[in-house]
Amino acid sequence: MHNYFKASGGSRFSLLLAAVALAAAALVASLAYDGGSRSLYAVAAGLVIVAFLIPQAVLVAGQWERAVVLRLGKLSAIRGPGLFVIVPFIDEVASWLDQRIQTTEINAEKALSKDTVPVNIDAIVFWQIHDPERAALEIANYRQAITQVAQTSLREMVGSSLLSTLLAERKQGDQLLRDDIGRKTADWGVAVISVEIKDIGVPPGLQDAMSRQAQAERERLARVLLGQAEQEIAQKFVEAADIYARSPAALQLRAMNIIYETTKERGATILIPTAMIDAMNPGTTMGIVAAAQPAPG
Repeated sequence: MHNYFKASGGSRFSLLLAAVALAAAALVASLAYDGGSRSLYAVAAGLVIVAFLIPQAVLVAGQWERAVVLRLGKLSAIRGPGLFVIVPFIDEVASWLDQRIQTTEINAEKALSKDTVPVNIDAIVFWQIHDPERAALEIANYRQAITQVAQTSLREMVGSSLLSTLLAERKQGDQLLRDDIGRKTADWGVAVISVEIKDIGVPPGLQDAMSRQAQAERERLARVLLGQAEQEIAQKFVEAADIYARSPAALQLRAMNIIYETTKERGATILIPTAMIDAMNPGTTMGIVAAAQPAPG
């Protein structure tokens, strides 16, 4: 009968009714004493018995609670939420079940991954009782069972996964754990809402090695990108040289533009050789190009 008062509001309401019954019994007893009536004494005694039975018969379950009621050892009903009445000494509330979402923390210490790396993983399991009858009758301690199943599933996942996969695909690991744990707890009336991996710890020496590996990989990528950039620049230079070779006027314009860009700086003095000035003379250049062309016929 110690389970009867586990409901959040059961004891207060039932004790209030019991107090009212005791007060009525006292009033009837006083009337019986004044009148000397034995029948009133019997009524007073009956009210006292009712007052003691009320806390065992009138119970209140919270909105999130369910009471598993057994009648002479057999399942009678799942009661709640709200007010309900049971038969004292015949009915028994075997357990009170909380149907709110609950959490269980699990940890896999020094579990070996598929590539034999010891890792420590912390995770949280969010679960909820969806079938109070199964949770009360199919398993003795569903909380302890959920913890053990979750830890076993976590170690199995670590043992079948590479460390790089655990680190890079944490969301996928959460989903795998949720499906595995939920499949095992479904027979107990417990549904797994989600599983979230909080932290994955690796040995300090391995952390340094992974850091050096990542740094070397970034350096390699940087060098590859630099080589690709040099190749593209060289290709553009070759194309520009072909254009200048086909069009000397374009080369002259480019040279003049370079001189102009250079002289934009204040106080800059540019010394240009005479040969360069002659080379930038369009008339001279056109003559050179004409002389270089083969004579017709």
